[in-house]
Amino acid sequence: MAIHDLDPVARLLAERACERLVLDLVHRLDLGDPSTVCDLFTPDGVWEWPYDGRRIEGREALRAYFGSRPVDRLSRRMCTNILVTVDSTDTAAATTYFATYRVDGYTDGTLIPPRLPANVGHYEDTFRKIDGVWLLATRTLVLPFGGPTERLDAPSRS
Repeated sequence: MAIHDLDPVARLLAERACERLVLDLVHRLDLGDPSTVCDLFTPDGVWEWPYDGRRIEGREALRAYFGSRPVDRLSRRMCTNILVTVDSTDTAAATTYFATYRVDGYTDGTLIPPRLPANVGHYEDTFRKIDGVWLLATRTLVLPFGGPTERLDAPSRS
């Protein structure tokens, strides 16, 4: 089946499913259980950062990587301009712009003064539909603006 033969409703449903994956991943990293990010990927899924050569491949490796996030990390990712292109009935690609606000040393319930984002860039994703479910196959981080994660000073005890 050629992509131009795809039913418009099927195309919209595929686009929305892929967009939902992008948003669910961010939610799990920032507000949920980061180790479950791996469940959104195909079994052979890949997350890579070309600028520093990092590459995590496979669900178990992804679970270990994201599960090892510092427990005192506070992060919020702002994602926008999610552009999904459906390539076939079971493949798609997307580009998503993001800004990440992140600090380590966070104490629950503490209000952190505003700061600049730690990273600004975009993700390049590919998706595959397996057994009727859309999953991330690859995620590549393109990072033109980035820096180290700030560590907050320990709260003073008076």
